[in-house]
Amino acid sequence: MSKPVIITCAPTGGIHTPTMSAHLPITPDEIAVASIEAAEAGAAIIHLHARDPETGKPDPSPEIFAQFLPRIAQATDAVINISTGGGLGMTREDRLKAANAFSPEMASLNVGSLNFGIFPMKKKYTDWKHPWEPEFLESTRDLVFKNTFADLEYTVKELGQAHGTKFEFECYDLGHLYNLAWLIDQGWVKGPFFVQMVFGVLGGVGADVDNLMHMHTIADKLFGDDYEWSVLAAGRHQMNFATQSTLLGGNVRVGLEDSLYLGPGQLAPSNASQVKKIRTIIESLGHTIATPAEARQRLGLKGADNVNF
Repeated sequence: MSKPVIITCAPTGGIHTPTMSAHLPITPDEIAVASIEAAEAGAAIIHLHARDPETGKPDPSPEIFAQFLPRIAQATDAVINISTGGGLGMTREDRLKAANAFSPEMASLNVGSLNFGIFPMKKKYTDWKHPWEPEFLESTRDLVFKNTFADLEYTVKELGQAHGTKFEFECYDLGHLYNLAWLIDQGWVKGPFFVQMVFGVLGGVGADVDNLMHMHTIADKLFGDDYEWSVLAAGRHQMNFATQSTLLGGNVRVGLEDSLYLGPGQLAPSNASQVKKIRTIIESLGHTIATPAEARQRLGLKGADNVNF
């Protein structure tokens, strides 16, 4: 029998802006509620970013994270995963602030630099809630999301070795799998590894099933039996790719960070609605979903008692 499917939910992220959906969690209270609801719906891992509660702009401040991390931890048993991606244009040090402050069980790590183009979204909207939104989107026309080998080494040593935090290794292209293999070869990270394959971001690998199949094949060659893999796809590809991952024995990620929609032309009313939808698909295919305890065991996490919140 296949292993239970680990569902990750990313409630807010640092890509979509407040104008795009009234359902996007912005304030600490909204992020806490969205995360708790997603965990209750079946998400074993909650992947978290923070935002300025007044403007909705991505904000790496530990002071904001402190307003929702304890609430989520007290209300759920979900694994809390703090992003080190932060927001596009942030410095490496800013992106690591919250994770260094709170020493989570998991943190995300983008395993390579890439052009991260979200500027095409700008043409879909005209009436903006905040001035920063169109400027932010347009800035990605000339932006490289920087994750050099020096950045990767710094992060896995600063956070992984010093805090015992394990990583959600976000791989946006084939070369990122090889970057991760290089980190492993240096002896800087230990298995089991959690590889999150990302599809459909302009600048990364396209949302084509052939790409998913090939990346899965290469990951098997590089990491053998010492890894868990998961799939997320941006926008309209979200549920299709999550379903494909389930069929292939992988895990899934959903959430308003990755897609604002529940179906064609239908904004998702909540993160929990996406979790419920993919859970229904997973279970209809004859699979079960993993509990947080099962996710912790399979990913070799240090446990919720060993964090700073």
